[in-house]
Amino acid sequence: MVLRRSTPLVMGVLNVTPDSFSDGGRYADLEAAVAHARQMTAEGADIVDVGGESTRPGAGRVDAATESARVLPVIRALRAEGIAMSIDTTRAAVAAAALEAGVELVNDVSGGLADPDMGRVVAAAGCPWVLMHWRGHSRRMAELAVYGDVVKEVAAELIERVDAAVAAGVDPERIILDPGLGFAKKPEHTWRLAAHLPDLIALGHPVLVGSSRKSHLGRLLADAEGHDRPAEDREAATVATTVLSVAAGAWGVRVHDVRGNVDAIKVWQAMKAAE
Repeated sequence: MVLRRSTPLVMGVLNVTPDSFSDGGRYADLEAAVAHARQMTAEGADIVDVGGESTRPGAGRVDAATESARVLPVIRALRAEGIAMSIDTTRAAVAAAALEAGVELVNDVSGGLADPDMGRVVAAAGCPWVLMHWRGHSRRMAELAVYGDVVKEVAAELIERVDAAVAAGVDPERIILDPGLGFAKKPEHTWRLAAHLPDLIALGHPVLVGSSRKSHLGRLLADAEGHDRPAEDREAATVATTVLSVAAGAWGVRVHDVRGNVDAIKVWQAMKAAE
């Protein structure tokens, strides 16, 4: 997989879980999952991110066997159709099985902290590895959202994860960073990170932004009674974050609605080409 790109990468979310925050249960069976992956690919997704464990705030964990049973049949079916995939997991054993089944990239929301064997698996595979900023599992995220200067602290903690990955044998040219918007972060932390995305890009690695349908958008778009906008009604706001992220230099975006975000990127590219 080529990481140095001239156009932003679009990663389509495929949650094969019953409890993900936005689309839990919609693609839990094989037929529905494969159909959705086909649709996202047809709409312009460069890669489909297959996940078998919800990481929404407060979510409980499933065991490795359950996670593998959810993702591997989907990965094998999509591989047979030539669809490029990543695996969204924090477990080395699941990542190893997914790589063997045909994924090209490991998207680890724990940045390697959840499983000390992940670095070894990624190094052996020679695949790209997304290291997301993370401070703890979903049940503890809220209590860990404490920062003095969120931009400096996230940058420093990401550098620590890069150093650990390289020490484990991972090629630094295969490392992608993710600021972890919404993970152990209050809305004000997420907005500040988004506004200072160039500071994270300056760390020297491609940066993937996952803002799609997240809670800071729901809070921003709350109704007059203070009820957050439902996840499925945050698409226009998501598209806005995509354009702002790629304009700031993001390597890629992770989104639920591929078509709308691909269209927005094309508009941004046309404007850039006309300058």
